[in-house]
Amino acid sequence: MSLTLYAHPFSSYCQKVQIAFYENAVPFTYRLLGPEDPAAMEERQALWPLGRFPVVVDDGVTVVESSIIIEHLQLFHPGPVKLLPDDPKAALTVRFWDRFFDNYVMTPMQVPVFEAIRPDGGRQEAMAEAAVALDTAYQWLEEHLTGPWAAGEAFSMADCAAAASLFYADWVRPIGEAFPKVRAYRARLLARPSISRCVEEGRPYRHFFPLGAPDRD
Repeated sequence: MSLTLYAHPFSSYCQKVQIAFYENAVPFTYRLLGPEDPAAMEERQALWPLGRFPVVVDDGVTVVESSIIIEHLQLFHPGPVKLLPDDPKAALTVRFWDRFFDNYVMTPMQVPVFEAIRPDGGRQEAMAEAAVALDTAYQWLEEHLTGPWAAGEAFSMADCAAAASLFYADWVRPIGEAFPKVRAYRARLLARPSISRCVEEGRPYRHFFPLGAPDRD
């Protein structure tokens, strides 16, 4: 079997999936979605015309959406790190946290980023909206983070989502001192080898961050 990942190392959702690959050392072929490999862009468009990425092709089968890709990897390419628990109730908790980070951290973080790219974007308004949404998410996390990882004692798919979202969210709306648990959690995430590897792979592309990447991390 052969796995091919169509992705870009600076994309948050691509990093979410790459963390899952790296956690269990799943081998794959990386197709960079950029001007360096125009054929990869054409192939990805043919595989998934809706235009989103990452996209994975597993022995001829196309798999899309980051959470689904991670669950696919666990089903068909399992390793020592269980990113989704076998117990259905525990798995439901992980899925909830995964959706929380995607919907309530990743999504508001991306709004001002996309507005900054648009020539007529409302950057100031978007930043104000993101600040409110992200501070609300940070406060909820501060009150509900109880273990070393999002869903408890074990690293999971939820933490793949958390790493990719909190990494960039802190650039858009810094996690203030009022949220020490969230700050510590983000630091733990960035110290994990699979995640730090993604950060380093994305480092050469930081000049593309439309709001200006901070000189840290």
